[in-house]
Amino acid sequence: MPPLRVAFWAVAFSALLFIKQHVEARKIHWHDAGNGSIALEEAWSVPELGLSTAAPPLGQTSAELNENLLDIHDQRLTHMDATGVDFMVLSCASPCVQGISDPTTAESLAVHVNDELAAQISDPLAGNSTGRFGAFAALSMHNATAAAVELKRTVEELGFLGALVNDYQQSGANNDTLLFYDQPEYDVFWSTVTELDVPVYFHPRINVAPISTLLYTQAPWLRGASQEFAVTLSNHILGLCTNGVFDRFPALKIIVGHMGERIPSDLDRIDKEIARQKVLGMPMLRNASSYFGTNIWTTSSGSFSPALLEYHKEEIGLDRIMYSIDYPFETMEDGEIFLDELEEGVLTKEELRKFTRETAIALLKLNG
Repeated sequence: MPPLRVAFWAVAFSALLFIKQHVEARKIHWHDAGNGSIALEEAWSVPELGLSTAAPPLGQTSAELNENLLDIHDQRLTHMDATGVDFMVLSCASPCVQGISDPTTAESLAVHVNDELAAQISDPLAGNSTGRFGAFAALSMHNATAAAVELKRTVEELGFLGALVNDYQQSGANNDTLLFYDQPEYDVFWSTVTELDVPVYFHPRINVAPISTLLYTQAPWLRGASQEFAVTLSNHILGLCTNGVFDRFPALKIIVGHMGERIPSDLDRIDKEIARQKVLGMPMLRNASSYFGTNIWTTSSGSFSPALLEYHKEEIGLDRIMYSIDYPFETMEDGEIFLDELEEGVLTKEELRKFTRETAIALLKLNG
């Protein structure tokens, strides 16, 4: 065979192999028992990020909480089997990379976290490809282009299902700059997200010290999940709406946990009051509530109230609400009790299946 033809076929074979590897990376080989639940907001961490200072679930110690954050295939998997969780999407515990003010350090840490998570859940040589775990990428959001590149790498090469960002990116030498992703400079990132057709999960974080000191010194018990998380993250989500992100990217898919950080509970007033801002130049083209029908999904993570679920079902529709736990900050056993309560007359069997499985399967494209 002439040398030129040999070279041609060598290049062609290499190209086909490259494509095959990337196609294989995008395939999701998940454990589908047929009836088990899927959980999307489930935390994991690496030792380099240090210990979590969050309050553990009642009956647990802080040491147990931190052990559970590092674990994947031991206690976590045991509890999944016991409570009927088929598949769990893991993500880096808050604030993760959003808590790193130096851009270079943050970008390096994001790559490390993503590579480590992939190695722990999808390495055939290590025998950990159980099909029980997926991943949302950690991203440094200091630079929108760099974030887009890392997201593309994790989705196309590592088989990740999307990304999770822990609210705003802190920045500046004194953490005096907060980066929100509703500004035009992040359009390059959102463009990549829509091209990849994956969701971005917005998760809350503890505020940087200057804000936390001003707002919570007199009431420190309101820091974190009881109040602070919903207040701060709901501002970010509504910023995406009012600053026109969903209008510029109508195919964008966002997930918000903790039953939507209270936004669906107050959509009537939100729509009415924000509508008054249109005459002042607000770029949002629609009502905020409408984006919950086209761009925003919510999960039940850490919020196991049947009554609240019923109300949100009426406000935004059950097809915009998915089951999640918030493990290990919440227990899988409490999540199982919640599902049992829903089964007792709150949701039909078909609705319960949609809530616990079908919507997530479709959104994450688990079945291709």
